[in-house]
Amino acid sequence: MRHDRGAGEDRHGLPRVTVRARVLPVEDQVLPRQEEAGPQERRDGWPGLSNFGKQTPCVGGMALPEPNGMFLFYSVLGGISQIIFTVLLLWLFSFRNFTVGTTFSKTEIIQVALLGFLILGDTLTIGAGFAIVVAVVGVMVMSAAQSKVTVRTLLTSLTEKPTLIGLTCGAFLGMSVVFYRGSALALGYDGVVMAAAFTLAVSVVIQTVIMGIYIAIKEPRTLVDIFVHWRWTVATGIVGTLTSIGWFTAFTMQNGAYVRALGQIELVFTFIASVFFFREKTNNREVLGILLVCAAIVILILAR
Repeated sequence: MRHDRGAGEDRHGLPRVTVRARVLPVEDQVLPRQEEAGPQERRDGWPGLSNFGKQTPCVGGMALPEPNGMFLFYSVLGGISQIIFTVLLLWLFSFRNFTVGTTFSKTEIIQVALLGFLILGDTLTIGAGFAIVVAVVGVMVMSAAQSKVTVRTLLTSLTEKPTLIGLTCGAFLGMSVVFYRGSALALGYDGVVMAAAFTLAVSVVIQTVIMGIYIAIKEPRTLVDIFVHWRWTVATGIVGTLTSIGWFTAFTMQNGAYVRALGQIELVFTFIASVFFFREKTNNREVLGILLVCAAIVILILAR
């Protein structure tokens, strides 16, 4: 509203005031308030009304990923593959010459590389591929040295059942790695930590349901023992979960073959602990295996 004061006085001797009023259109009065409000308020006439009940759940300030069909598909396959790997490994221990089979199971790094390429399209550089081969050779040399298995024994036992079981163990372990990575990537989530944690949580639930049903049907007494010895069960579960958090985060960030190859550094730490803390004796082949693993890790870091 605008006021213009005119000059002069009226007939009573009072100052003359001229008032001119201008009425704004309705839309000019309403729009400025709507521009200050959010887009949701402008549509619904009430702040955030259409979002009521639709907020994305958050954990630690981060929104939970939205699972999809491909994510669940990979999660189920990863959980089943890991279960099969464990069953085969336990079966392998029942054979007299299981050490040969366990040595061949160490080829899982190469199998992860092949499966990762076939299933997810993960590729390797030439240098990284060479590092993985060196790591596998180093691990197999160490395994053979600890079990006194010779190269001739490995070659002559290629068609024996423990060898085939060992190779199959490596294959299923490799598949679990690739499927878990595929599951995390299928979420399309920007945050690596949340994607890995969500994938791990869902996979553990799937495995718990599968094994819980199996044990309840086949070995109900074992299910009771799990609750009776809950302290050891919880302790084992916590350690396993912390380890899995590290693995899943790494799988989400990088090619599974790189992760498994670099993860062989655990053998170096185990070797150091056995020598300096437990004063165990070692032989030349074990030292050679450790040197090969260390060389592979260095090559992998430089070549990647």
